[in-house]
Amino acid sequence: MCRHLAYLGPVVDLERVLFTAPHSLAHQAERPRHQISGTTNPDGWGVAWYDEPRSAPDRYRTVTPIWDDTAFATRSASVRSGAFLAAARLASPGATLVDTGNAPFVDGVWSFSLNGIVHGFPGDVGDELRARLEPGRRELIVGDADTEVLFGLVLQLLATGMAPGEALATVVHDVLAITTGRLNLLLTDGARVHATRVGNSLFRRGPVIASEPIDDKPGWVEIADRSVTTLAPDGVTDSAL
Repeated sequence: MCRHLAYLGPVVDLERVLFTAPHSLAHQAERPRHQISGTTNPDGWGVAWYDEPRSAPDRYRTVTPIWDDTAFATRSASVRSGAFLAAARLASPGATLVDTGNAPFVDGVWSFSLNGIVHGFPGDVGDELRARLEPGRRELIVGDADTEVLFGLVLQLLATGMAPGEALATVVHDVLAITTGRLNLLLTDGARVHATRVGNSLFRRGPVIASEPIDDKPGWVEIADRSVTTLAPDGVTDSAL
């Protein structure tokens, strides 16, 4: 469910990674090679990009399938960034199909997405996870997407001073303590990218972490299941969840 990617490296135009690479996000959203659930990701998409690390990103979201979004595809040739996060959506059963339900979700300098599903979220599991949010943060939840609630939980931990990778791992463990699911999370502030792999495909090479390799060139590394990865300008670190 969903395809997503993050880029952190030399400044490039968004078109190169999102639309024109041989297996760009637009291509893998329509013709995924490693997707467990669903055959396409037609329920809209979004991207958040940074002008500077740790600055508030610009963001674009739409319910138009990414492979049909010719207007932004044209625009993306002139949008340049050294850090961005994008996601194409296959909505969970019962979820509302509106642009505000699409990743990336953004708060301050942070951008976030989920490739996966929290089983039972439309029912008791979702109620329990929402109840763990502080009242002020819970009031900021706009829609019914599991991604938005998980982001709220991550932000709550970040506000305590917890490191980003640890915050992602903590939320994964907390969710899996009460239900099952596939929990590939992506989080960035434009300076580093933090990712978990739990249940769905995830690969990395150079400046890209993605659900699927964006081309067939060598060097792609499949990130281990049940792990957390941090991509920084000086390299990559991996650890078990």
